Amino acid sequence: MLAGPPVCPSCIICLPALHRCSSLCLSYSFPGGPVPVRLPPYTPQHGQLQCPPTTMAARDTSSLLVGLLVLFHTWGAWAGVEVNMEDRVEVYRGETAQITCMFTSFDGVSGMPIQWFYTTRSGNKQRIYYQNSTKNGVDGGTPFTDRISVNGTGASGEIVLTINAVELEDELEFICSIKTGEGRTQLKVFETPGPPSIEGVQTGISVNEYSKIGTCEVKNGFPKPNIAWYRNNTPLRAVQNVLKMVPSITTESSGLFSVKSELSMTVRKEDKDDLFYCEVTYFVPGGLRMTETNQINITVYYPSTAVSVWVESPKGKIKEGDSIELHCNGNGNMPSSILSFSYGEGKTLEGNMLVLDNVTRLNSGVYHCSSMDTDTFEEVSGNTTVFINYLDPAVVMPKDSAVVTMGKEFKATCNALSSLQTHTVWFKDEVEVSVGHSLILKDATFDTAGTYTCVVTVPEIEGMETSGTLDVNVQGPPQIINPDFTEVKKSLQEMVDLSCNVRGFPAPSVIWSTSDGKILKTTSQTETKEGVESVVSIKVTADITAFCNASNDFGNDAVTFNITAIDLFSAKPTPTPAATTTSSTIPATTSSTTIPDNTSSSTIPATTSSTTIPDNTSSTAIPAATEGNGVIIAVIIICILLLAILGSVLYFLYKKGKICGRSGKQDLTKEKTSKDNIVVEMKSDSTEEAVLLGVNGDKQSPRTQ
Repeated sequence: MLAGPPVCPSCIICLPALHRCSSLCLSYSFPGGPVPVRLPPYTPQHGQLQCPPTTMAARDTSSLLVGLLVLFHTWGAWAGVEVNMEDRVEVYRGETAQITCMFTSFDGVSGMPIQWFYTTRSGNKQRIYYQNSTKNGVDGGTPFTDRISVNGTGASGEIVLTINAVELEDELEFICSIKTGEGRTQLKVFETPGPPSIEGVQTGISVNEYSKIGTCEVKNGFPKPNIAWYRNNTPLRAVQNVLKMVPSITTESSGLFSVKSELSMTVRKEDKDDLFYCEVTYFVPGGLRMTETNQINITVYYPSTAVSVWVESPKGKIKEGDSIELHCNGNGNMPSSILSFSYGEGKTLEGNMLVLDNVTRLNSGVYHCSSMDTDTFEEVSGNTTVFINYLDPAVVMPKDSAVVTMGKEFKATCNALSSLQTHTVWFKDEVEVSVGHSLILKDATFDTAGTYTCVVTVPEIEGMETSGTLDVNVQGPPQIINPDFTEVKKSLQEMVDLSCNVRGFPAPSVIWSTSDGKILKTTSQTETKEGVESVVSIKVTADITAFCNASNDFGNDAVTFNITAIDLFSAKPTPTPAATTTSSTIPATTSSTTIPDNTSSSTIPATTSSTTIPDNTSSTAIPAATEGNGVIIAVIIICILLLAILGSVLYFLYKKGKICGRSGKQDLTKEKTSKDNIVVEMKSDSTEEAVLLGVNGDKQSPRTQ
């Protein structure tokens, strides 16, 4: 704001109260007199008053004085109202627009007539609202009759026109007229378009052909959206006969705009990898927005200039037995081209893949692949060399088996022919014994004998291996492997199995014999890797000494087995402790019965029996291994006891005269002869004394029997 009255050019009237220059200036037009000319208002800037220059400067002082006189006489008629409005108001379609009109006047702002107009498409002014000191209202019959309202009476120097549900047709110029002043605002309406779309050509395009690439489209925007094409993030520019972008605009029934752009160009081989897309720009209230489509590429057809051939699988080196897969591909892209393999002696296969199963070294060689264009019959080819690695079966020398003399050194070799470096390891009983092609065995023993396996591998290729075996025999005198036992105690009548395991080569012959020179029959004889295993079964009838005699061309060896017979009725201990011992005591019964007869007499010995009773006189321990024999012995003892009891009963009856029709006491002394008497002999387990009883009950000496 200026501190004092501004200074205006001579043709401009300065308004000190408003601190600005008047928008009116007088010019003279002869002979008609002065004519007022409206100039745009200017506000001082940076503290200095600036007014627009006049085009009609006074030529002399007298003319200026005349003009000032006329101005003062007409001041009451046109002195002024100044109206200020925004140049434009922007709003989305369907929203509410507010247009503000601000004004000032020397006479005050109260009660001034106010009118709102809009400019029609033909350029005419159409009033839509009026207001004065007595009334106001909305004009009928206009597109805005039902959609506008005015806020404010003008008393504050400001009045606002509100337009509801703005339509595209509302994009017009609106005029605020107050007394002699007026202002204008352009209403701009916007509609955001839908997302853009892009579509490329679906068919391939031959190289050097001028063809359509794709179409971009955006719909329902206002004002009209713009479309720009890009290739690999670089904007495209039209080039005559090379590249062209043709837009087309469609006005929808709603008044919105849809825009389509078609891109065409001369295709090059390099375009096969290019990415095309569109950028759409459109206006919105207060600015500009942009959106992009997705990217597309095109299929370019071009002939091959070279063909590549390679082994797809297996990766790395190939060995015999593998299945290999070869692929072939040209560097062109022509639907009319045909690929074919040729290999071996005139073998061909159409296609870009060749599979060979269980290959051998004979499949090594050069494999060709060619690509021929069936339209032009031009052909290009390529090739690759395939090598099949091999590993022959292992060859072991000596072959199959070998014989080495005990104490001597032995050498064997193992080799396998291969296309690659090999590694050899020797094993015996799955234990590694040597590394390298040669196997050296020093100071051979029977432990040296056995089966040796050599394994040959190719370190460069996993799973590529072969193997061979060699049986080594060490010749020497037989050696009997120490048996588990040589001393045996067994009950009488039991069977004993004796085993003799002999090492030696050639395989020893084994003969079993006893100390009395008897040759025993072998129960079984089996050849083993080290020699022979022989088994003999012997029935124990007494103490026995048995011999295992082994011999071959280089010597002999023998081992002695001692078998001790155990009598269950003797006091000797059993060879092994019983697993379970059951003891029972049967009281000994001593009796003597003499039965007289005319011709003979018999003596029945009494029996004393004791089973597994540990004492100082008699005991029998039945081992668990001979439990069945113990049962038999118990039965025998019971039978003997029953016989003794029977003899006692008979003797008692005889004495009472209950036998042979006799009664009372009989003379039993007649016809006594030692051979006719019935004698009962009683023996004790602890003595060899025999007690002889005659028919009269007297003891007899053994001589009288």
